[in-house]
Amino acid sequence: MNHLRSNLWLLGLTLLLCCVVYPGFLLAVGKVALSDKSEGSLIRDAGGTPIGSRLIAQPFTGDQYFQPRPSAVGYNAVATGGTNWGSANPMLRDRVARQLGPIVKYGAGPRKGQLVGPDIEKWFQEDRYGGKSGIVAQWAEMHSGFAANWAKADPLNGAYIATWQEAHPDAVAEWKKANPEAGDPKPEDLAGSFFTGFSKENPGKFPSAVERPSADGKTEKVIEPVAEGTDIQGIFFDMWRLEHVDANLLPVPADMVMASGSGMDPHITLKNAEYQLDRIAAKWAETTKRENAQVRGEVEAMLKAGSESPLGGIVGVPLVNVLEINLALREKYGEK
Repeated sequence: MNHLRSNLWLLGLTLLLCCVVYPGFLLAVGKVALSDKSEGSLIRDAGGTPIGSRLIAQPFTGDQYFQPRPSAVGYNAVATGGTNWGSANPMLRDRVARQLGPIVKYGAGPRKGQLVGPDIEKWFQEDRYGGKSGIVAQWAEMHSGFAANWAKADPLNGAYIATWQEAHPDAVAEWKKANPEAGDPKPEDLAGSFFTGFSKENPGKFPSAVERPSADGKTEKVIEPVAEGTDIQGIFFDMWRLEHVDANLLPVPADMVMASGSGMDPHITLKNAEYQLDRIAAKWAETTKRENAQVRGEVEAMLKAGSESPLGGIVGVPLVNVLEINLALREKYGEK
């Protein structure tokens, strides 16, 4: 009985210390001394509603905002992770090229500092690859996997191919003949035939999502043939670059085009932020009807004041928290 009594006392004391006293002590310290961090480093609006965390990236697409690093998981904190694509993987090259097309600038020459995108659009519309209609078909033939991914990337893309499929039963019949046991084709199965036919019917254009007024007075996205835009600048940047190897382009900070391991990195480098500065300052200057140079100087000062280096600058490079700087921009320039 003495041994049993001692063990029961030890069990009770252990449960009290480990399951009540110690967790309670940590909870008290977290709530009192580290209340912000213990609650997830949340950022709240004026009404106290959480709108994000300093530790988790959010997507920003407007020209007036700094954009975070690319995310392989769509900034979904439930499924963090990277693409795990190796440096020789063509999917990585394609993704990076699509991001570079709309943002890369000339590094020297008469157009130094200007975006390359408009020249990619002009090049896209020129006679090449057997005429204007050939470049899209050539792209689909060279990169059948990319063409199939385009069909799967957005339901609008798949629906557009399905509509084309109804108007071209011969393409469906030909595919079924080549794949007798596969059943009805999916949109991605017909991507190659679709782009070949599309390029003939719409020379010098590419199917892209555009916003149009809807019947209810709002806007809706539809796929239409276009001759310019970020899709053309991104998709065809790699092909343009291979024909313009001597073009002097301004180096782009790596974290602008390379995803982080978690896909949720809340920071970008100060160099990344400065590369985006011209676009953001121009948009806020337009919104506030102020001088571009003045707005640019203010935003640049905000960046330098809000940047910080790991371990107080002992290691690493200056970083900027994307959510915090974007909220500061919204507060300063009055967007509600």
